[in-house]
Amino acid sequence: MGSKVRPLFAAAAIAAVAVLAGCGSSAVKTDAGTAEDPQTLVFASIPSENSQSLQQQYKLVADAIEKSTGHPVQFQNATDYAAVIEGQRAGKIQLAGYGPFSYVTAKDSGVPTVPIAAPIKQAGAAPGYLSYGIVKAGSNIKSLTDFRGKTVCFVDPSSTSGYLYPSAGLKAAGVDPEKDITPVFAGGHDASVLAVNSGQCDGGFAYDTIVDKTLLEKNQIKPGDITVLWKSETIAASPVAMSSKLSPELQAKLTAVFRDQLNKPALIQAGTCTDEKSCQLPEAAYGYAVVQDSLYDGVRNVCRITKAKVCQS
Repeated sequence: MGSKVRPLFAAAAIAAVAVLAGCGSSAVKTDAGTAEDPQTLVFASIPSENSQSLQQQYKLVADAIEKSTGHPVQFQNATDYAAVIEGQRAGKIQLAGYGPFSYVTAKDSGVPTVPIAAPIKQAGAAPGYLSYGIVKAGSNIKSLTDFRGKTVCFVDPSSTSGYLYPSAGLKAAGVDPEKDITPVFAGGHDASVLAVNSGQCDGGFAYDTIVDKTLLEKNQIKPGDITVLWKSETIAASPVAMSSKLSPELQAKLTAVFRDQLNKPALIQAGTCTDEKSCQLPEAAYGYAVVQDSLYDGVRNVCRITKAKVCQS
């Protein structure tokens, strides 16, 4: 079972890299006298929900960046984190929405990237979240140990809450995620939950907000449909990271946008939103907190403890 990986949704990572790497000359044309800074800032990420485009998720973010820096923002949807990593490595992506593990993978493999900020759920909160192990309500699976021999939905091989921390949880429960289960990579946190709910997977993993809030609000699952049988330790929140090859001036402007403008009170005061409900930020966030690379040392530590293959690739 460990060698059998079944994609729930067809997604060609190679094609995604090609799309991201070929954003067009307009995306990399430089301004006169500022060789590091392209006219258009390419922002690439994976939508947290398959049904929602990055343009929808990041509209307020893009508007704030464009107004403060004078640089238009072009979004690129990626099918997996590998495409984002390689696109930023190639210099075709200036802003990247990473998961914690994919950021560490990028940074530690030499991608010129630096974290700007990560979403927070309320004012003053630490930027962090949880991974959930889930089953359909009424399942006879009661713990991660019971995942042995089952079809289990993950999100992406480079997803922190959708693969790395779940793999550590399974190993701690005595289940080898590469040999003792049939893994399915769903491609999105919402897809993982919905596959469990529909019976396509016996169990699965996704991050907390998708299970507790997002899919419920969208009426894609009902209260009581999903049982949470495992929670991870707190994971450092997913960062937005910028290319360190941008000029210091532009890096400072981008940092200031996330620190000072991209929170609900500031957006309301600026007249961008009429109230908090209309201020829709990615990850159902209240706003952003500035983060440093050291915040992600916990992810590095999980890799050292588990010696997971994905950490070595």
